[in-house]
Amino acid sequence: MTIHFVSPMVENVHGYVYGRLIPLCFPARVTRRSAQSRAGAHRTGARRQARTIAARIAAMSRPVRARLSWQTLFLPSILLIFLAGAAPLRAAGPLVFAPLPTESPETVVGQWRPMLDRLGKALGTEIRIEYSVDYDEVLAKLRAGTVDLAQLGPLPYVTLKKRFPAATPIVRFKERDGKAAYTCALVALEERKFAPRALRGRTVALTQPLSTCGYLVTDALLRQGGSTLEQNRYRYLKQHDAVAIAVARGDYDLGGMKTSIARKYAHLGVTVLAESRPLPAFSLVANGERVGPERIEQIRRFLVESDELVRADWGDNIRHGAVSAADGDFDALRALLASSPPIPEKGNF
Repeated sequence: MTIHFVSPMVENVHGYVYGRLIPLCFPARVTRRSAQSRAGAHRTGARRQARTIAARIAAMSRPVRARLSWQTLFLPSILLIFLAGAAPLRAAGPLVFAPLPTESPETVVGQWRPMLDRLGKALGTEIRIEYSVDYDEVLAKLRAGTVDLAQLGPLPYVTLKKRFPAATPIVRFKERDGKAAYTCALVALEERKFAPRALRGRTVALTQPLSTCGYLVTDALLRQGGSTLEQNRYRYLKQHDAVAIAVARGDYDLGGMKTSIARKYAHLGVTVLAESRPLPAFSLVANGERVGPERIEQIRRFLVESDELVRADWGDNIRHGAVSAADGDFDALRALLASSPPIPEKGNF
């Protein structure tokens, strides 16, 4: 009787290849909860195991190597070459959406949650809201790859696109009048109604430096009347509703904000002194490094094709429909930005 002996070294290598390496490279199931963290771990672990096995095989004597099948002998090296050049892939899991903090967190989340639930159902995935304290934080999250989708106004989008070419506009949301454009307004209390040419040394409430209706357009509106923001005293209050309330209370003489939001405060005496030309409406923008073209097209089609019945419970800013967006839609805003003074990061008082 002949006894066939397989050395522990051979058994160990077989076990590593078929028990550890292949499952690491090609995991059968990744749970949604840990998908993102485990995706990177699988690739890192597979590379480490492939190197370990290749080193062990190289250290074997020729008779021992002869006992290994060719699959066991060469598979680690093949997989190591494959994994070394493999680009990291986004694991399946929830999409992360960052809205602009134009109003209070409760208002913003309430505006978006019904639409995101319907969109997530259509896509077969969960969409999580990632609230940010200011516009800069939203853009930083997009560039860092922690956010998949974001709501952006024209100025935030143009600023982001310049630094992050992967930013991809999907749709522009229509306003109440059915147009995919909006305006900014210079506002004051009805009882104060300043003459445009008398605007010197006044206090002005602004939203944020990266807000289109903030410094950029408010300064342009003042220039039409022969004044500038630098000839007045201005301060950033971050949110549009904060600007409206500050003007209504009499804390500031003037304010710069989105016209549609300003009109919500007409009952408090807030009135529009001047209004800008139409600007590209707020957009849904994808992080092209994390969301592929096919998924972007699915989102675009859902939002453009959804009818009034589907949109009935969506927020007032997004329930009026959407149109497909393209980078060229923002060229006029780029021209305005190029002809305007640099936007200060802080107020002047």
